[in-house]
Amino acid sequence: MKRRTLLALAAGGAVAAALPAFGRKIRPLKILILGGTRFIGLHMTALALQRGHTVTFFNRGRTQADRFPEVERIHGDRNGQIDGLKGRAWDVVIDNSGYVPRVVKLSAELLAPQVRQYVFTSSISVYPDFSVPRDEKSPVGKMADGTVEKIDEATYGPLKALCEQAAERALPGRTTIIRPGLIVGPDDNTDRFTWWPARAARGGEFIAPGAPSDPFQVIDARDLAAFTLNAVEKNITGTYNLVSDVNDFKFGELTDACIASANKRAKPADPPRATFLPAEFLEAQKVEPWSEMPAWLPAKGDEAAFAGTGNAAARAKGLKITPLAKTVDDTLAWHLARPAGEREKLKAGIAPEKEAAVLAAWKARPA
Repeated sequence: MKRRTLLALAAGGAVAAALPAFGRKIRPLKILILGGTRFIGLHMTALALQRGHTVTFFNRGRTQADRFPEVERIHGDRNGQIDGLKGRAWDVVIDNSGYVPRVVKLSAELLAPQVRQYVFTSSISVYPDFSVPRDEKSPVGKMADGTVEKIDEATYGPLKALCEQAAERALPGRTTIIRPGLIVGPDDNTDRFTWWPARAARGGEFIAPGAPSDPFQVIDARDLAAFTLNAVEKNITGTYNLVSDVNDFKFGELTDACIASANKRAKPADPPRATFLPAEFLEAQKVEPWSEMPAWLPAKGDEAAFAGTGNAAARAKGLKITPLAKTVDDTLAWHLARPAGEREKLKAGIAPEKEAAVLAAWKARPA
């Protein structure tokens, strides 16, 4: 597989956000987030506080400790140093930081008598076969040795599947398993999706991979947060894929949205323009899918149905998908407000020198 490991800006209108359909008030919940100060945890926290819930973080206190200073923090390390969680009670645990089943088992078993619901954030990487469409009933990956804890491209998905199982064994019938695809939007610390609007904002000609009709799937972190909060407020259990609709988002739509947002917000002197290069040419030029062309994989072989993860179960429980243009525009607005060092050195995407060389090779090819 060429897939890489998958894995707060508040929405406006706090009063409206605190009211569900039919105008009924939500019962305030006590929510424990394992982690909480990275990407999706920030969005979940912002929305939970808007809706009147009480949030507690359990983490090592090393990441963005200045975010949400009003939130109670219990310092510890879930890899054995979890005594700080003893003797406390919460309505819900949201586990955003579980990657190894032994560690998930420790927290889930400790907290089982103290909570009514355990939400585990997993990944669609649990599915080993992306050559065919899949849903929540599709087989998940398996580990030949369940004691292995090294996380890499081969083990990430199967380990996440084992983590799911550890949570379910500790709290049978009380778990909610969320399987997101590539998570995108403001506060993304991976820069994978962010690279596209950021590249357009630099201006000039840029490479777009494959064809404008190539589909891809993502999930806006704010949609993930909204689904999660809905699940805990309504005590929704079960397993759910959280991705955009099958084959709905296309790369042409993405590049158009990036260009429009860049022209509006960054106003580069050299207007951005996308040149789509065939997958075969990119392969010949040794341009890596996913890492150098973020969010894109050629639809062939093991990845033939890369954009084919079904979300019907989550849709039926209220999942809403933000329009791609809004996700792009909000992401660029956030990116342009980042410190200069973060803006100028992204963690994903093709290097400028290589991009220029590949574009030159495309133009110099024989007619």
